[in-house]
Amino acid sequence: MGIHDPSFPPAEQGAGRVIGIEAAGIVSAVGPSVTSCCVGDRVAVVSVSPSRGGVWAQYAAVPGDSLILPIPDGVSFEQAAAVPVAAGTALRALRALPDGPAGRRLFIAGASGAVGTFTVPLARREGWVVAASASAPNHDHLRDLGAELTVDYRDPSWIDEVLRWRRGGVEAAISIPPGTTHDAMATVRDGGAVVTVSADDVPGVRGITVGGLAYGAEIQEDLRALMEGIVSGTTRVEIERVYPFAEALSALAKVRTLHARGKVVLRLA
Repeated sequence: MGIHDPSFPPAEQGAGRVIGIEAAGIVSAVGPSVTSCCVGDRVAVVSVSPSRGGVWAQYAAVPGDSLILPIPDGVSFEQAAAVPVAAGTALRALRALPDGPAGRRLFIAGASGAVGTFTVPLARREGWVVAASASAPNHDHLRDLGAELTVDYRDPSWIDEVLRWRRGGVEAAISIPPGTTHDAMATVRDGGAVVTVSADDVPGVRGITVGGLAYGAEIQEDLRALMEGIVSGTTRVEIERVYPFAEALSALAKVRTLHARGKVVLRLA
């Protein structure tokens, strides 16, 4: 993995396009202005560089101003690669919620996937009492992560279950999969807040504020702490399956089902 100076000219592009924005590996070279890492460092990165392609490759050029996280000893590349995007999204969703005292109630729609399995325990750490939706086979897993109430989104009465749990509605909701914001809002009390991870275009009703992720929030130190937490056992990284690179299309197909429990990871070698 090369960490390059963003001012360098883009590489020549071939007929194909390398995909992927999130990876973990060993730094093989750095540009002259890069100070965030050194050759030989183990790092996890998030890189969005259309001119240079993605990171699903043996070597990838990553802009030096990308999100670059050191990987602590004792954390595998597979675990590290699963953290930046999913945990970063969870942190930005929580940062977008209004401040308030501990004990407020939060509903998380679609909580068993990569983002949700970080959001549930992080919300609990921040003092929220959590209800979460997922298919029934994932309920025990979500309770183990810290959800007090779990509901099956296939059950027509799941909204009523949440409203019985928190009469008048929860203070806030986070809707993760596309198309879940409208129903998530039905669980929220008048004047509450909804954060839509997938940017559903849904207007607020009853004084409820609907917004997106807090992209301006500074989360790098939080992500570093989560990486360290993998070693100490305070951070759980949920990986449903690690696919060999030869099965990359199968990995993509699994992600597109929106039914993976936790993260799907691709191993190059």
